[in-house]
Amino acid sequence: MVMLLYMISCLNGNVIYSSETYINERLNMKNIKDYNLEELKQELVDIGEKPFRAEQIFKWIYKEKVKEFEEMTNISLELRKKLKENYIMCNYKIIKKQEAKDGTIKYLFDVLDGNAIETVLMSYHHGYSICVSSQIGCKMGCKFCASTGIKFIRSLTSGEIVEQILAVEQDTGVRISNVVFMGIGEPLDNYDNVVNAIRIINNQKGLNIGARHISISTSGLVPQIYRLADENIQCTLSISLHATNNEKRSSMMPVNNSFPIEELIKACKDYITKTNRRISFEYALAKNSNDNIDDAKELVKLLKGMLCHVNLIPINKIENGTYTKSSNENIMRFRDFLNDNGIVATIRRELGSDIEAACGQLRRKNL
Repeated sequence: MVMLLYMISCLNGNVIYSSETYINERLNMKNIKDYNLEELKQELVDIGEKPFRAEQIFKWIYKEKVKEFEEMTNISLELRKKLKENYIMCNYKIIKKQEAKDGTIKYLFDVLDGNAIETVLMSYHHGYSICVSSQIGCKMGCKFCASTGIKFIRSLTSGEIVEQILAVEQDTGVRISNVVFMGIGEPLDNYDNVVNAIRIINNQKGLNIGARHISISTSGLVPQIYRLADENIQCTLSISLHATNNEKRSSMMPVNNSFPIEELIKACKDYITKTNRRISFEYALAKNSNDNIDDAKELVKLLKGMLCHVNLIPINKIENGTYTKSSNENIMRFRDFLNDNGIVATIRRELGSDIEAACGQLRRKNL
């Protein structure tokens, strides 16, 4: 149930703000950021306006990054009034912002309905990447992920996903060039909103981030992988694999009970055939669990001949977690074995671990 009065303390513990007005509006009005360009054109027609106005509005939101309809100065006062009467603009508030020693920034955002999500900005030599959340909470129950400890509340809308990018760009002044759907939630469990958000992000008149600079991570929802293969979106699919047999994977990832490895690999091969895109397999190395050479041999056998890449992740310790990080020696040995046997493998650079912003650590801890 949506809270009719939401109050939250800011960082200094003294400033209190209320989202009551926004929430009341939200119950009866649409978030204009939920629409891709073609949908917005139809919305404009429905309120008696010319469809080309949608492109002007799109530019104001995604190029100029305005926060109010009143700032859209090249459209008429009458249209601005119509927009204000029919739509709201979802503008996140920052509850908390933390910066790691390596420059990674973690945001705790107020999504303005009594809930919050975390978003992470990372700096690389090629530019800035953002890790966005797709849900408030998660249903998947992966044993190595801190989001498991968050009760699932709901999926984010397309506009709420895109707003994470806008809010971070507005706060930092940087231009984000890469988007990864690896934050809180299972992206393919929120399929329609995630795909629509990608269409908004990718649109040249929107944020204009290339599809090949967008990655979607999934724990392995097989039906949605088949569906994504038919979308004609040239994004990168990342599969959270983490084990090479059903017994071990099911103990780490309950989703494997519904979609075992054999079905998952079959869906991945279909995706590669239809898209001609390389899949990235995520493999978090846990000490004395899935990090020995026998596991590496099984992984080679499983992936041999596929157009793929293995992203090895030194597992991050989480509160109440049962897995611990494999030794650096084991991680490098595992990587070298894969590479020596024809499977391209790299070790993911650890970013933001000192502020719990690294892979698997997002959980809205400060609420």
